[in-house]
Amino acid sequence: MTIKIVDKKTTWPEVKQLAEKSYGEMVKAVADINLGIVAIGGEFHADAEQLLLAQGSRQTDLWGFNIYPDNPAEEMIIYDSLINIRPKDNNRSTEIQLPEIKKRILELIRNKIIL
Repeated sequence: MTIKIVDKKTTWPEVKQLAEKSYGEMVKAVADINLGIVAIGGEFHADAEQLLLAQGSRQTDLWGFNIYPDNPAEEMIIYDSLINIRPKDNNRSTEIQLPEIKKRILELIRNKIIL
């Protein structure tokens, strides 16, 4: 499956196309909240995670989530991924439990994806 690194800007139609090519209504994504980039696509969050790590991202800055492009705005982002289980970073669940991390991801998406 294709993984697109969004370091500048992309559009919702492009995100929707990635979703259609992967899981239909959903696409997996990983954000580097320090570098301000997002990897969208891949079969598993770990695929995008590995791509970002290979490009210089740090593990502690990477957080996984799912994008549902056709859902209402409040249900478009689901902050759930196996890569988020990190007790040493105060996240003991697949869901991102830290509100400040969710906020940074949402801001990153708003800055990187053009409606």
